[in-house]
Amino acid sequence: MLVLVAPGQGAQKPGLLTPWLELPGASDRLAQWSDAIGLDLVHYGTEADAEAIRDTAVAQPLLVATALLSAYELLEGEPTHEAPGRAAALGAVAGHSVGELAAAALAGVLTPLEALRVVRARGTAMAEAAAVSETGMSAVLGGDPQDVTAHLDKLGLTPANMNGAGQIVAAGTAEQLAALAQDKPEKARVVPLKVAGAFHTEHMASALPAMEAAVRDVTAGTPLTRYVSNYDGEVVEDGSQIVRRLVHQISAPVRWDLCMDTFRELGVTALIELCPGGTLTGLAKRALPDVERLALKSPDDLAAARELLAAHTSA
Repeated sequence: MLVLVAPGQGAQKPGLLTPWLELPGASDRLAQWSDAIGLDLVHYGTEADAEAIRDTAVAQPLLVATALLSAYELLEGEPTHEAPGRAAALGAVAGHSVGELAAAALAGVLTPLEALRVVRARGTAMAEAAAVSETGMSAVLGGDPQDVTAHLDKLGLTPANMNGAGQIVAAGTAEQLAALAQDKPEKARVVPLKVAGAFHTEHMASALPAMEAAVRDVTAGTPLTRYVSNYDGEVVEDGSQIVRRLVHQISAPVRWDLCMDTFRELGVTALIELCPGGTLTGLAKRALPDVERLALKSPDDLAAARELLAAHTSA
């Protein structure tokens, strides 16, 4: 059984779309998506520097578009309810934070254009919420999880991402994060992340009305395959419930640790992380050591990814 996963904010890199544009139809697809959301995805995915794509309003649509583009190349088509193709053979799909919107599109809960329009509104609203005060996120690597969360609470920080594999992401104000850098939990390292806000915390509450408005006219489809939710790691079978979770997820912690627990319980034997892959396969290497893993970073990885897909899915 194979799970297809999409990475979250912070995974973006300058030029991440450049090699994909050489594939037939990729430029046309990106141009259509760019026009639909009023954002030049090709520019930001090929020419923009690291600071430009760090902007939440840019990073989030760019990541979802890149994940979907790589997924459609891997699956050799865009899955729909009328023609699910190879997506129906997947064991499950999931996404980390904003990656959940890509997963929802792959599961047929949203159309690609719906996912991109929603993520455009999401990124803009979260950027505006982050601009209210100087906030950010830092990864805490190592240490006892209970000791780490207690230490974060002492500093007024929120464990915004419980990523498993010895990684907890703290979120809060710049002052609180500076205090964490000086006063680390025992046996832990602290690494600042390339994000521009305290996502998945109360600091994002002001973005909720914009998300509610963004999904108001969405008609959620029934998932084509299992959809594993960040909220609690559970498999959610109702499309409208998935959309509701996507709205409230922006101010609630990401429980990727519970998602990986569910992968284990489902009997997942292989995991492919969509472009720009690397982060989630790294977590799986420690938490799911018996699961085969592949990070889809460029079209050069497609052949190996398709072999893995064929070996771990039913026809």
